[in-house]
Amino acid sequence: MSRPAFPLSLALAGLLAALPASAQVAHEHHLPGAPAPHWRPALLVREQAAASGAWSQPVLYVHGATFPSANSMMARFGGESWADALNAHGHDVFALDFAGYGGSERYPAMRATVPAGPPVGRSAEAERQIARAVALIRRRTGAAHVSIIAHSWGTIPAARFAIDHPRAVDRLVLFGPILRRDGLPSPAPQAWSLVTIAEQHARFVKDVPAGHAPVLEEAGFPAWAAIYLASDPESRTHSPPAVKVPNGPSADVADAHAGALAYDPARLDRPVLLIRGAWDSSSTAADAAWFMAALPPGLERRLVTVPEATHLMHLETGRHVLYQATEDFLSAPAAAGASAKGR
Repeated sequence: MSRPAFPLSLALAGLLAALPASAQVAHEHHLPGAPAPHWRPALLVREQAAASGAWSQPVLYVHGATFPSANSMMARFGGESWADALNAHGHDVFALDFAGYGGSERYPAMRATVPAGPPVGRSAEAERQIARAVALIRRRTGAAHVSIIAHSWGTIPAARFAIDHPRAVDRLVLFGPILRRDGLPSPAPQAWSLVTIAEQHARFVKDVPAGHAPVLEEAGFPAWAAIYLASDPESRTHSPPAVKVPNGPSADVADAHAGALAYDPARLDRPVLLIRGAWDSSSTAADAAWFMAALPPGLERRLVTVPEATHLMHLETGRHVLYQATEDFLSAPAAAGASAKGR
């Protein structure tokens, strides 16, 4: 039997208790799973509606490889989250936790005490989960199209979905995307990994130049860390405490960096914003240049580089540049000559 998604953590509930005037109380949507032999994960989709309740501009947030939506789109720094900022511009915000993360069901292989077996949570499966979330959003809001904001590895299944379901997608925002490089193949990782708070922090600050002031929102990091550990009910059974994450994303990243990105940018047919941090070693200027050149002629596209920002720009002092660039793109009229497919 499918394991039900566990309740919203007390840590997260405390952060959501005082929503700004631009937002309504958040909702949790639980998409049911199915048992073996045709196993399908139960999924959690969080919703934070704009106060207008117009439901005319829905946005789906798709997270990256190591932390769920509560730690990204819904995380508050200085009293405001990215979801709050989008609500203020009239967007109804939905955020999916992929299977293996946050409030969604864990893959059967993740219930084991050792990470044996092939990596779970590859982009093909993640794309199917995005399809379920988009179907929910379209039913709930009545909107014909959903804009998607995706981060890091999450840009791979998001782009795949936009290619396979263009009539369901309005605009596509890819920030800190994982793109194709011409490196050497890497051995496939095991099914899952454990990630500690110290490992996350080290990864978050590694790209900041030596001697430069921190850009991570350090004052908010302890609360962020508490939410992260609460996202996995087994996190404190490990020493040190650690969150179990699927390794399918790591395998997808390794493939992309070995020349096998899981989608072809030339097949994208929806307007695209690529946004990256100037210091981001996971999504470099060369990566972005390749991607922009690979898009089909005539497709509406934008490239924005956020100064003094890394791969985790949505958790940093420069996040408002990310917010504004995203809103400018989401609210822009269709460019002349841009594809009208799906509109």
